[in-house]
Amino acid sequence: MAMMLNVLFFVAILAGLALVYFNAISFALFMLLILVLTGIVWLVDNLFFRKKRTAGAVDPVLVEYSKSFFPVIFVVFMIRSFIVEPFKIPSGSMMPTLLAGDFILVNKFTYGLRVPIMNNTFFGVGHPKRGDVFVFHYPPDPAIDYIKRVVGLPGDKIAYRDKQLYINGKKLDTELVGDYQYVGAGLNMVNAKLYQEQLGDKKHDILIENNSITIDGETEVPAGQYFAMGDNRDNSRDSRVWGFVPENNLVGRAFFIWWNFDNFGRIGKSIN
Repeated sequence: MAMMLNVLFFVAILAGLALVYFNAISFALFMLLILVLTGIVWLVDNLFFRKKRTAGAVDPVLVEYSKSFFPVIFVVFMIRSFIVEPFKIPSGSMMPTLLAGDFILVNKFTYGLRVPIMNNTFFGVGHPKRGDVFVFHYPPDPAIDYIKRVVGLPGDKIAYRDKQLYINGKKLDTELVGDYQYVGAGLNMVNAKLYQEQLGDKKHDILIENNSITIDGETEVPAGQYFAMGDNRDNSRDSRVWGFVPENNLVGRAFFIWWNFDNFGRIGKSIN
């Protein structure tokens, strides 16, 4: 019986990891399930079985694993839920600010403390500001996390014409820095122009190419939602394509690059 329980325990963990890999469930939900499972095993053993074992008897393997895993998973779960969470950048949509392969840290309490999994704010701290680089659950598929820059706040009117961003009828200031080359899809060399854009009180780099995604007329950002764009303006599927980011989809503000296997020089850079 004990052997069967041990096997079922590890099968449950492997099945959960497989579901996470295929985006069937989020990693946070998987951690919560394992946390609850190990906690129940540990609690039930303490309440009903531990006292019945002879003094000095070895704990069953399942109980031993649960006692070992529960505190570690609890600490990791709390840190990831309320303090900081690591992410990996999967694409070049935020170039040159972030490169594919960057491992970043996201501040989880900047926009308020949220109920894990449900993502509802239970303690308000702040709201996204123009220019913030933020992580959020992709609105068409919340199981996927996206990272973009906050461009429009609730009530803002946004337009993007002739490669120029307009907020509330005012064209943002941009300054040409120079040429920028990078390897794109299919290992093709992409030639772009590097600009600095003034967004609110922040300056950040953007890339512009010959092709362009425009917005017909002006679009007004609804209450409780945000307009997001990638810094690689012509190679980013963002609010110009799929719409606004609801408040409940926010994950946190990206602030630090802690690792990149291909470019050690990026380690330790702050994200502006």
